[in-house]
Amino acid sequence: MGLSLFAVLVFTFAVFVFETALDVRQRAVLRSPEEPKKLYDVVGQIDKHNAVVAKKEEGEKKEEPLAAQIKSKFSSSTSYALDKINLSLFSQLFELSTGAAFMLAGAYPFMWRAAAEAGGRAFGWNEREDELKVSVLFFVLTTLVGEVLNLPISVYSTFHVEKKHGFNKTTPSLYITDKLKSLLLSFLIGSPVITLLLYIVKSTGPRFYLYAWALMFCFSVAMMTIYPAFIMPMFNKFDPLPDGPLKESIEALAKKVSYPLTKLFVIDGSKRSSHSNAFMFGFGKNKRIVLFDTLMTQVTQHELLSILGHELGHWALSHTLVNFFVTQLYFGAAFFGFGTVVNSSHLYAAFGFDRDFVPTFVSLMIFMFYFWAPADKVISFLLTVNTRAAEFAADRYSINLGMKGLQSGLTKIHIENLGAMKCDWAYSAYHYSHPPLVERLVAMAEEEEKFEAKQK
Repeated sequence: MGLSLFAVLVFTFAVFVFETALDVRQRAVLRSPEEPKKLYDVVGQIDKHNAVVAKKEEGEKKEEPLAAQIKSKFSSSTSYALDKINLSLFSQLFELSTGAAFMLAGAYPFMWRAAAEAGGRAFGWNEREDELKVSVLFFVLTTLVGEVLNLPISVYSTFHVEKKHGFNKTTPSLYITDKLKSLLLSFLIGSPVITLLLYIVKSTGPRFYLYAWALMFCFSVAMMTIYPAFIMPMFNKFDPLPDGPLKESIEALAKKVSYPLTKLFVIDGSKRSSHSNAFMFGFGKNKRIVLFDTLMTQVTQHELLSILGHELGHWALSHTLVNFFVTQLYFGAAFFGFGTVVNSSHLYAAFGFDRDFVPTFVSLMIFMFYFWAPADKVISFLLTVNTRAAEFAADRYSINLGMKGLQSGLTKIHIENLGAMKCDWAYSAYHYSHPPLVERLVAMAEEEEKFEAKQK
């Protein structure tokens, strides 16, 4: 066993132990019979505020207090979270086992030889002279193998865990169709991008990373438009939001913050799941807002507007733009790192390849999956920390727009989605891109007090 392979195995095992320990901590918290009293108290304060508002606004629909709703869902929420954490524990062990087996058994050189032999028999390709073409076959083969290996866990998650807790609406036929569409799109989009990327690496000299970086920048920009506008409609139906008070209110909100809204859509998210969401996309003065049909049934209109105020906060505070450029810096750093070892054949020989020929695409895969992994873990954690800060900032933005329904709206979504009501601090800090609900509600309450004080 080569030193590089040994180092990769040690790091992979260390990450497994660390992340498993976090999962075990979270499972212990979930198994504890102690209820989240602080969350109950905070939500109780929201109920009191809503009661005052309801008295002032005649005709306001009376609803079951949120505190009562969240208490009634505590057991279901905990059961859902436990099922997911148990599946995560198994999934991590499975990934460790298959990953180690791939490395130790020489799966990558085996699949490369299989792709080269298939290309040779079908098209007369030579693995060296036609390396880019063989690389595309290798990409297709490894993608298919990955899908087959992950299929049991995916099926169990969708048709057992999600169905058990009332979320899954996907039929087996729809699941299969989605998988086939996703694979086909991966091949149609990935193959030309990989071919062009490998051509750049092999033909532009030692500073290829600059050109590879430029390619990924252009690809990222293109996908930001292509994915929501053309790919998502292949899976979901996008209908224009009907004319009415909701549409008029959203357009007024967009105008208030100078958001160049051009279209409003409702997506049939309930076709696959009862989970809810909303998102925005578009460039320049061609922005669009998409609402999941499930979201529209879970919250009131003023709560929905408050949630959209939060999403608009991400745009107004340039969170989306910052995330995009941080991602590009990540790609640049990764390609630069690859450039320092692209010709270090001894590193890849430990994975079973001959020193005189290591396919460029395989060396890139090994670098990104294994050698870059330590940097990736650190960067991912820093991005998580930044994202959590951005969520607090977007909450403050919505409140300072005068929105009054963000706390109750987010609480309702949390209840409907059976979000975890208790969490271990270390698990949350490492995994949660959004702060725990109780932390957000406390911060929002403080911000609302400040806002109301300014208005007096």
